[in-house]
Amino acid sequence: MQHRSYIDKRNQLEQYFDRTAVDAWARLTSSAPVSGIRATVRAGRETMRQTILAYLPADLSGKRVLDAGCGTGLLAVDLARRGAQVVAIDISPTLVQLGKERLPNNLNGGSIEFLAGDMLDPALGQFDYVVCMDSMIHYNRFDIAKALGLLAVRTRQTIVFTFAPKTIFLAALIGVGRLFPRGDRAPFIEPVAEKKLTKLIVMGEDLGAWTITGSKKISRGFYKSQAMALERQ
Repeated sequence: MQHRSYIDKRNQLEQYFDRTAVDAWARLTSSAPVSGIRATVRAGRETMRQTILAYLPADLSGKRVLDAGCGTGLLAVDLARRGAQVVAIDISPTLVQLGKERLPNNLNGGSIEFLAGDMLDPALGQFDYVVCMDSMIHYNRFDIAKALGLLAVRTRQTIVFTFAPKTIFLAALIGVGRLFPRGDRAPFIEPVAEKKLTKLIVMGEDLGAWTITGSKKISRGFYKSQAMALERQ
C-alpha cells in the first residue's frame, strides 16, 4: 500500500512534468541546443544513463525490465537494444507519448511497451531487472525505501535506482535554482543522506534478501545524483 506522502508528491510531479515543464524536458532529452544550465543537466543525465547500464548485463535477451520513470524513453531504448522486453512507465502521459513518437525502428531484437501511470503499480507484474533513473530523487528516504520494498517483491535479480545525495553543495544549488525561471528549476528534489538511506534499505523487511552491490555519485554542473545497485542474494 502506498503512503500518503508518496501519493501527494507523485501528484505534484505529474502536474509539473505533464504541464509546466513538458517543452523544457522535450528539448533536454533531444539533441536540440539548450542553455548552459540545461547543458550540464543533459551531460549529467547521459553519464548517469551509462552508469546505470554498467550495472546490468550487456545481453538482456528475453529479460523483462521495468524502466520506472522513463520520461521520453532514452534509457528504455538502450535496454531494448540489449535485447530486453522493456515496460517503460511514467506519470506524464505527454512525455510517454513523446517517447512513442521518438521510438527508433531498430531495437536489436528488444521491445518497449510505453505506459502512463504509477511505477509502483503491482499490475505491471514481475521483472528480472528494474531501473529508476532520477524518478526517486523527488522523494524522502522513507518513501524511497518503501518504494524499493514494493519493487523488490516483484524483481528477480537487480534494481538500480538514483537518489539526490545530501551535501552542502547540493543544498546550495537547490537554493540558487529557486532564483531561475520555473522552466529551469529542478522539481521538488529531496536531498537524502546516503548512510541513513542505506540503513533503511538494510533494515527493510522486503529487502532482507537484497544486498547493495554498488554506489556512484555523478556530478556535472547543476546535475547531482547518485546511483545505487541492489541485487537479490
